[in-house]
Amino acid sequence: MIFYSNSKTGGGKADMLGTFVNVAAIVGGSLLGLLFGKGIPERYNRTVMQGLALAVMLVGLKGALACDAILIIIGSLVLGTLIGEWVGIEGKLDALGGLLEKRFSRNGGDGRMARAFVTTSLIFCVGSMAIVGALESGLSGNHETLFAKSALDGVAAVIFAASMGAGVLLSAFAVLIYQGGITLLAELVRPFLVPEVITEMSGVGGLLILAIGINLMDIARIRIGNMLPAIFIPLLFYGFRMLF
Repeated sequence: MIFYSNSKTGGGKADMLGTFVNVAAIVGGSLLGLLFGKGIPERYNRTVMQGLALAVMLVGLKGALACDAILIIIGSLVLGTLIGEWVGIEGKLDALGGLLEKRFSRNGGDGRMARAFVTTSLIFCVGSMAIVGALESGLSGNHETLFAKSALDGVAAVIFAASMGAGVLLSAFAVLIYQGGITLLAELVRPFLVPEVITEMSGVGGLLILAIGINLMDIARIRIGNMLPAIFIPLLFYGFRMLF
């Protein structure tokens, strides 16, 4: 089992240290990216974004292929998307991005900051390291996964901020709420966190990361925000199997 006790951090209690470090890494990386990204011609930014999109798609594909429970993946995507469409998660994320852009953008809001906020928030939040790392922090006080994710996110934030702008910086708030929420609620779902459930959640997350890459490449416009509940549907499936 991946969730083990770490005596150095007082295992067994929800501990937000890993998430705080992750947020700091994103903020620091974003500031560096904004500093070094000034003056880069648009054609370079466009090519770099295409390269990043390919890398994101590769990460997502590897995560999705790690899970063999295809029916669970399909069922999770269908049910999770129905829930997300009903709630209107994508619209709420876009509205929040627009609100933040009006508040912080100097150019009056052209949609660039909002898009950067939504896109990078999804990239930093959707994936096995965010889920597993936050659960480890909440269940055992072990932050190693989130520390590793912090290093990766910090580097990615530099590149994304240089190409997409200040909206990347604002995604740190989304990470704080998302990962922090999982950490604080981890103890409640402990009985359901068997290895196959974690693998299935990671598989769904991998597909969503692949979809993010498709959006970045402008191949299609997938409403990934409305698919976010799908990541947690394997928990429900496992709960029903335990009951029946």
